[in-house]
Amino acid sequence: MRAFEFDDVQSGLLLRSVPHPQPEEGQVIIQVKAAGLCLLDLFTLQDDQYGMILKRPIVLGHEIAGIIVKLGQGVSDPKVGERVSLKAIGLGYDGGYAEQAMAWVDNLIRIPTGVSFAQAVVAADSISTAYHAVITGGRDCAGGTVATVGLGGLGFAAIQIAALQGAKVYGLEIDASKLPLAQKLGAIECAGGLGQCVNIACDTVDDFAGANITTLTALNTAKSTVSIGANLDELKEVLRLIDDGHLCPILEIHFHSIPQGLERLILGRVTWRLFANPSVNGFE
Repeated sequence: MRAFEFDDVQSGLLLRSVPHPQPEEGQVIIQVKAAGLCLLDLFTLQDDQYGMILKRPIVLGHEIAGIIVKLGQGVSDPKVGERVSLKAIGLGYDGGYAEQAMAWVDNLIRIPTGVSFAQAVVAADSISTAYHAVITGGRDCAGGTVATVGLGGLGFAAIQIAALQGAKVYGLEIDASKLPLAQKLGAIECAGGLGQCVNIACDTVDDFAGANITTLTALNTAKSTVSIGANLDELKEVLRLIDDGHLCPILEIHFHSIPQGLERLILGRVTWRLFANPSVNGFE
């Protein structure tokens, strides 16, 4: 099968023909139908000393959704043919920039009927991370006032989630072109930053910009939440909300080249979330 492997920073991603993965006990093989592109991949591609890479060459891409095509020993549930996403691929294992990928059964989540592969792959990382920040980090957001700093894939999801909880949500973003969508998704008002909200008492500030100044301002303004991921139960709830139509993932148009998409991320030319279908057209 074809896969993009990473050896070192100098070589970057290399398209190679590699053997199909074979499942061991407790594992399944997934035909990849959607692979999300993430900043974690960029950190790997740009830092030759990145300590989390436990094997090289390695296939990158930890955001994966697809169809189970093979079961390992001892696996009887889920079944071959089921649509699944996964919370994590696991450090040191090949990822989703390939036609097929291995996954541990314990990390799998069935994709509801009304959720596409693209929506599921985005839910598994960015939306579930936003959910964790709003619901787990901001426990008292229901009926409270929430400021969401940084309107991208995570920020827009956080606005929707907080609004669903009944919070009064303010969207904060220096790019004014994003503010109308924030209000459409549930923000009652938008501004260019926390400094423009002097008359608003925020109970929680969710900072998805991550710049030094935004984080410092957030910490000095209200209880801030720091999100480092979500668990499987949170991912299940996110998929349920998408299936019910309460959450609407904001996706970039399907692109045709994984390296080209990563280059767009490096150059800051991605507004929402990118994904590709490596089984069809992700290998140009």
